[in-house]
Amino acid sequence: MSGRLEGKVALITGGTSGIGAGTVERLSAEGAKVIFTGSNEAAAQQVCAASGAEFVKHNVTDAAAWDGLIAHILEKHGRLDIAFANAGTENGDGSIEDISIEGWNNVMSVNLTGVMLTVQHAMRAMAKNPDGPTGSIIVNSSMNAHRAMGNFVAYSVSKSAVIALVKSSAVHAGNQKYKIRINAVLPGVVETSMIRNLIEKSEDPAATRGAYEGLSPMGRMATVEEVAGIVAWLSSDEAAFCSGGEFTMDGASTAGMNGV
Repeated sequence: MSGRLEGKVALITGGTSGIGAGTVERLSAEGAKVIFTGSNEAAAQQVCAASGAEFVKHNVTDAAAWDGLIAHILEKHGRLDIAFANAGTENGDGSIEDISIEGWNNVMSVNLTGVMLTVQHAMRAMAKNPDGPTGSIIVNSSMNAHRAMGNFVAYSVSKSAVIALVKSSAVHAGNQKYKIRINAVLPGVVETSMIRNLIEKSEDPAATRGAYEGLSPMGRMATVEEVAGIVAWLSSDEAAFCSGGEFTMDGASTAGMNGV
């Protein structure tokens, strides 16, 4: 790796598996000191062993616990340069007819309120950096922000809403003359271990894999490493003028229609 994040301190939520774990490893390999959060302590230990990063057990929806997490980072490292709001869930989701209020509130609590708290506390911490207000905040949205799923209404709505959150926050940071950038990444289907497990446990794994891969005109799923790569770039000084952006990486899934 290039070492382009050498000397930077990063916070990643939902870092114990999937895209989060891959990004912990990527940013660490690029030289950042990484703190990641989540609830699965056993999985976290594996990520720590692979990356050298630090795990802090933390729930993004727990507003009262955010001050302690940020204080820990600032006491240990003296700054925060990167935040990746990655924690998300689909638990309790359904169609507009089927979803319960409990399911709706659970998805919104993690995917929207949790992201808001991440952006809010990261920006406040970055504003106190010794060299002035500077940093990069990245939010993990989804291609479903623009192509909503009929059977996952809360997930689709939350992933669209966080884009507005990103844009509002980016405008605010600019108006405050902060050198703090806020952007969203919108992955398509990513071949995480969870997706591989779903494929393997299906009645027809080959057909299920084909269905996932067929969602993209490129004929495949994204890799965790590819998503981690764009997060690493947005975290770096190479993306110094990128703020308020939507970075789609879905193999042209949302670019248009294939036609008949």
